[in-house]
This record gives sequence, structure tokens and C-alpha cells, in this order.
Amino acid sequence: MKQIILTGILALATGLGGLMAQQAKQGKGEAQPAQGQQQPMVPGAKSPGESQAIIAVFQAQQQNSPDAVIKAADELLTKYADTSFKEQVLLAEAQAYQQKGDYDRAQIYNERALEANPKSFQASLMLGEILAQRTRENDLDKEEKLSKADKYLNGTIDSLKTVAKPNPQIPDAQWEDIKKFMTAEAHNDLGLVALTRKKYDVAITEFKTAIDGDPQPAYQVRLASAYQSAGNNQEAIAICDKLLADPQLHPAIRNVAQTVKNAASQTKK
Repeated sequence: MKQIILTGILALATGLGGLMAQQAKQGKGEAQPAQGQQQPMVPGAKSPGESQAIIAVFQAQQQNSPDAVIKAADELLTKYADTSFKEQVLLAEAQAYQQKGDYDRAQIYNERALEANPKSFQASLMLGEILAQRTRENDLDKEEKLSKADKYLNGTIDSLKTVAKPNPQIPDAQWEDIKKFMTAEAHNDLGLVALTRKKYDVAITEFKTAIDGDPQPAYQVRLASAYQSAGNNQEAIAICDKLLADPQLHPAIRNVAQTVKNAASQTKK
């Protein structure tokens, strides 16, 4: 969900949605520009070259090619260092590295996006998620990492309450949905932070809040895990049974749900 949201924000912030639709029509022979006439530019781009470089990043994202995104983003930032879309391009590159499993570089590029815009809720969300998901119980710097995750994630939630639309053309209902899903993601990650700290009551509250905003199975199985860890086995089993009854449940989530249910059943009082 978040990958779709972030890709969509790049398109919406640059006005690429309408532009790409227009170019698609031209590709079919409709409304071709006259010879010598420039192609439509991305609103906010300072030159045709920059406009094409921005479109290249977006197209690479649409093709779901992390390596192509990284290449296009690096070329844009090298040639057009003063681009108004520096934050969005750095976010795209951070996301690409995260897709490749290179979390160290993903963190670096998210931090650069925050330098470009200290109020970047997308960067703070991805940074919080990386720290929440990759901090282990035996890490010597565990509490330092988790405290940073707390700061990033709570900052994301606060920012989303008042952040303006990146493009006034975004329908209000769509923007509210984007904010709702990203807020839910932040609460889910705060739940993971609480699990690592073994604060199960806090984790349960955070996962419930995430589910209220986006009732996806991944959040539900984490709530079941938190219940089981807290000794609330009846609640854990009930959630797992509901998930396992779905024939379309993702196999990875099904495996986790079955594991949680087995553990809860063995210690059920």
C-alpha cells in the first residue's frame, strides 16, 4: 500500500498524472505536437531537460524497476541539483533501495530527503519503519534506534494531521485516504517498536489503531501476535481463525497466523 501511495505522491506533486495521460494519447497518434513544438513540461520544472528527467524517474517507478529508479534519480540530481522536486526524487531513490533490501542506503536517502524538507512525512515514515522493523532485541544500540523510530513515527502522525495537499488538483477524498493509510502505517510501526520493547499492552493499542485506519491482514496478525505475547490467547486465536478462514490470505501471513494460533493454543488457559 505504501509503495503505491509514495509513487502516487510523486505523480500528484509534479502533475505527472495528467501529463502522462496526455503523452499516452499522443503515443496513439492523438494530438501530436507540431514539428519543432516542445513536449508539455512537468509543472514546476525549470527546463525541458529537467522535465524529461523527472518523467524518467516516474516511469521507472511505474515499471517497478528499482535499479532504473536509482539510475534516473542519480542522473536528475546530478544534472539538476537545484530541482524543486529534490525531496520527491530522493524519496523515490530511498524507496528503490528499500525494495532492493539495501536498508543502509535507504536510510541515507531518506535522511537526505529530510534535509531537503525537514517536514517530509514520507521520509520520516520510511525512516521510522526501517528502524522499527530492523532493530533487534540484542542490539547494543537498541534503545537509541527505537527512540529514533518513536520520534520519526510520532512526527509523521503529527505532520499528517495538518499537512497540505502536495497538489491542489488532488481530490479531497483521495488525500484523506492517503493520510489515513500513512497514519495507520505509522501506528503499525509503533506497534513493532513496542513489541521489541516487550511492552505488549502498548503494542496492542497501536495495532488496534492501525487496523482502525487500514484493516489489512498484516496488521491483524501482528495484533494477534501481541495478544499471544501478552497471554491473551483467546483474543489471539479468534483473530487467527478469522484470518485463516480467508482462502485468499497471503501465504506468508497465513504461516504467521498459524504459528501464532499454535502458540496460543498450547498455552491457552
